[in-house]
Amino acid sequence: MREPTLIIGLGNLLMGDDSLGLVALERLRSDWELPEEVELMDGGTWGMNLLPFIECCDRVILLDAIQNNTQPGTVIELAGDRVPRMLSHKLSPHQIDMREVLAVASLRGTLPRTLVALGIEPLDVEMRTELSDVVAAAIPRLVTRAIQQLKSFGHPCVRRMRVAVCTS
Repeated sequence: MREPTLIIGLGNLLMGDDSLGLVALERLRSDWELPEEVELMDGGTWGMNLLPFIECCDRVILLDAIQNNTQPGTVIELAGDRVPRMLSHKLSPHQIDMREVLAVASLRGTLPRTLVALGIEPLDVEMRTELSDVVAAAIPRLVTRAIQQLKSFGHPCVRRMRVAVCTS
């Protein structure tokens, strides 16, 4: 049996590009068949409530908007100790909470063995329910990167076939 992997989508659906982690998580759920040892979790803005879920996994992938002073729409990957450091530069309230969650897990010695953050440089984090065009266009690249990461962990991932329905 392969080791379990937890993928957590983070963000706030009311804050524009901040919701990209949740959008990518839903795309994984709808477009890919993942093995049972891969769990998808809508972490939203849960903050410290995510601690027990993170502590019980050896591998965690976070999907989120990551401000890295790059071009908006750039797919960003952080691993290991770079994850908490970069999350400290973020914009929305849940991001500070995630840094604190990871700090508590680290202090307790329960930080996942493998921690990866995959995200996109946001353009707009403001009150609105849509992604900016540049971030929406980058979502497929982010999902592809998440699938590549899962495959590198030994998880088989199969793209779901879409059946076209004709209506007359």
